[in-house]
Amino acid sequence: MLKAFKTEIAPTEEQKEKIIRSIGVARFMYNQYIAYNRRLYKMYQRGLLDEKQKHFVTANEFDKYVNHKLKKELPWIDQCGSKARKKALVNAEQAFKRFFAGVSGFPNFKKKANQDVKLYFPKNNKGDWTIWRYKLMIPTLKQVRLKEFGYLPIGAKVTNGTVSYVAGRFYVSVVVDIDEKSKYNNDLESCYAIRTEGIGIDLGVKDLAIVSDGRVFKNINKSSKVKRLEKRLRREQRRLSRKYEFRKKKGGKPATASANIEKQKLKVQKLHQRIARIRKDYENKTIHEVVKQKPRFITMEDLNVKGMMKNRHLAKAIAAQRFNHLLAKLERKAEIIGIELRKVDRFYPSSKTCHACGHIHKGLKLKDRVYVCPECGYTADRDYNASLNLRDAKEYRVA
Repeated sequence: MLKAFKTEIAPTEEQKEKIIRSIGVARFMYNQYIAYNRRLYKMYQRGLLDEKQKHFVTANEFDKYVNHKLKKELPWIDQCGSKARKKALVNAEQAFKRFFAGVSGFPNFKKKANQDVKLYFPKNNKGDWTIWRYKLMIPTLKQVRLKEFGYLPIGAKVTNGTVSYVAGRFYVSVVVDIDEKSKYNNDLESCYAIRTEGIGIDLGVKDLAIVSDGRVFKNINKSSKVKRLEKRLRREQRRLSRKYEFRKKKGGKPATASANIEKQKLKVQKLHQRIARIRKDYENKTIHEVVKQKPRFITMEDLNVKGMMKNRHLAKAIAAQRFNHLLAKLERKAEIIGIELRKVDRFYPSSKTCHACGHIHKGLKLKDRVYVCPECGYTADRDYNASLNLRDAKEYRVA
């Protein structure tokens, strides 16, 4: 089984410079490919190109154009490894294919401020991606020191990896071929012998998750710690905005040329990262608490998060809950441990159905936090009632 491990690294100053420079080249190649195909696509829309003429260039074809022509005009492109450049072009090609398939929107350019470009390195030589306790061998960068000792599996078979730079810190992510099931299921018979009954989980905004066995996982975004950080983030973002406005009024150089603006941007990025880490850590702890009792099955609703985000009153709160990340992690963990993960249709009225008599309360509103059945008088917390209905649902699909 392939599993990804991500950890922070402590490169030398020379290695830092090489990483940042290579990421810049990879971002430039991605944007050049997007710009080239965007021009062809606009020409095709205007009728300047017909169906027989080529109106889309693949990553391989554009890579040949880079090697034979663009590198002669811009020799600094060679500062980034050829495999990392090619991977950036492949990613851009995938973005266009997703657009043509109707899965996503038209590809956008990568921005330096977003820091969403990663350096890809395959394992070409025997010594590449060798893992020790306190360091690892990254192609072209050589030996790089790890900040967290012993987290990466020593001596494991690594297939490939990426290096990224976010908010002033450097990270490495490696894909390892590891038998992770043996970690949880050393004795399969004993594991099934101690399994508990199945559970239903209702995800929400008021609380992150309400389990049918009575457990409630609070919304971490309502904690004082996250609220303080968000307040501090708003303050730092205002300062950054005012610096831009001051530069415009003054009529000076472009705002990106200011060293103070770059320092302020780094502060904002670090706060974003800190809040994201708190949410991610809480997700991992929630999933661990859910699966550690090894329920026979877990039933959840197949949420339409994209549709939920259209509610402008709740969009920010829903985005902060990171439902898609939580569901993806839970599905992965359930597969590893051997728990059946059931998904109920998104139109199943779990909140409006009475768990006692089965009556559907069509007049139930979102503001009604306590469910009162008009037929039998059954009273329960709205979300807890939904979790019980999800647990006992008869129609579902196994993820």
